[in-house]
Amino acid sequence: MNFWVKIKDDLQKGVGEGIAMVKEGASLVKHKAEEVTDEGKRRYQLYELKATVHKEISELGGMVYDLSATVKNPMLNSKVKAIKARINKLELQIHKLEGKPEGKPGSTTARGKKPVKKVTKAVKPPVKKK
Repeated sequence: MNFWVKIKDDLQKGVGEGIAMVKEGASLVKHKAEEVTDEGKRRYQLYELKATVHKEISELGGMVYDLSATVKNPMLNSKVKAIKARINKLELQIHKLEGKPEGKPGSTTARGKKPVKKVTKAVKPPVKKK
């Protein structure tokens, strides 16, 4: 096989492989772009849900504050209960989007961790030497 034919064959083979590689690369880029887009959408949904929770908690706090001047237990008020129910639903949606297991709403602390019960040991007073 002469040099020119070999070069021509190699180029055609390379171009064919190159086109396949470009198509494969384009497919990969498209797939990654969809993943990034999906992740961006998920993060934006989380942001919107958290902003809504913030608004609801602010409203809840104001309502409880106002009611506390006139009612013994503001948490028994129907409007307070309704806001609390909305917050619980939002919390479940946030947990779902974050991929966390769904627990009982309102069962976590502000940092998202379960409250820790402190165990205290009975300490014996020091023994005095005579």
